[in-house]
Amino acid sequence: MNKLRQYTRDHPLSLLLLALPLTALGEGLGWPPVGLFLLAALGVVPLAAYIGEATESLAHYTGPRIGALLNATLGNAAELIITVVAVRAGLLELVKASITGSILGNLLLVLGFAMLYGGLKHGVQTFNRRQASRNAILLVLSVIALLIPSLFSHYIGADNSPKVEALSIGVAVVMIVLYALGLLDANKVSESPMSHSVPESSLPHWTRGQSILVLAAATIGIVWLSEVLVGVAEAVIAGLGISEFFLGIILIPVIGNVAEHLVAVQLASRNKMDLSVEIAVSSSLQIALFVGPLLVFISLALGHPLQLVFNQFELLALAMGVIIAALVSADGESTWLEGAALLAVYAILALAFFLLP
Repeated sequence: MNKLRQYTRDHPLSLLLLALPLTALGEGLGWPPVGLFLLAALGVVPLAAYIGEATESLAHYTGPRIGALLNATLGNAAELIITVVAVRAGLLELVKASITGSILGNLLLVLGFAMLYGGLKHGVQTFNRRQASRNAILLVLSVIALLIPSLFSHYIGADNSPKVEALSIGVAVVMIVLYALGLLDANKVSESPMSHSVPESSLPHWTRGQSILVLAAATIGIVWLSEVLVGVAEAVIAGLGISEFFLGIILIPVIGNVAEHLVAVQLASRNKMDLSVEIAVSSSLQIALFVGPLLVFISLALGHPLQLVFNQFELLALAMGVIIAALVSADGESTWLEGAALLAVYAILALAFFLLP
């Protein structure tokens, strides 16, 4: 009993695993869609945390090169699984909104909370100014890569035309190549925004076999919960009176990345702002340069082609998010007020998205 209490105290998210049997029970008894959605969402949170911990643990055993590749591939595994299930269900607008929402969530919500909490606890915090500049450049490049097909497609043809699809595929290839080059750079440079590392003291004491088992079990669990989430999504949208766009841009990214968000805030509270900023930025870059383009090819295989064509609200929000995050981090210092400003921008955007029809 004492060991159980100690584990629960060290891993509070583990309590949310109770949502898994409740979700199964709710499916069997036909509970209301909103209740099922909430339970499935709560269940995803600890499983996503276990995927992150298992990935970091495996990276510790495999060495820096393969470890960087594992982090790059599985860093946003939970959200990738949810979006793949959504693509298979044909909810393409929800998928594109979740790509936008993940980037915004990391740059505004995560950095905002980290700077606010860390600033209130430690005052002015510092991080690598040179690295922040590199981060800003890569973020701007990734957003430009998403902007180009969205802006040019209106002059090339209809959204589902072969030319627009060819443009999306071409841009996706270039973005994945850029991401691969970033990983190559990460192997040669000690500090790179393409992959982040967790302090060894924070790693779970798992063997290689245990790490693989946890990773496999958590992945299977998220696949099942994703099926539940997507299966009741349309009923939840109708029942709560929210839009598919809001569900994708705000709720899905938060569900898939809550565990990683908490890690970034905890590091900021320990005055490790370099690592906190690194987590937020690397996750944004993984979504923009790897997950989004990868979904283009997965969607082709699933028979629901996804084009990298975003609406004007998503484009405006992405531009605003990257600009404000770059301005706040340009001096290599952060304060609680800057964190509050990032959160304010996110809250304003969330309100606007909620009111959109």
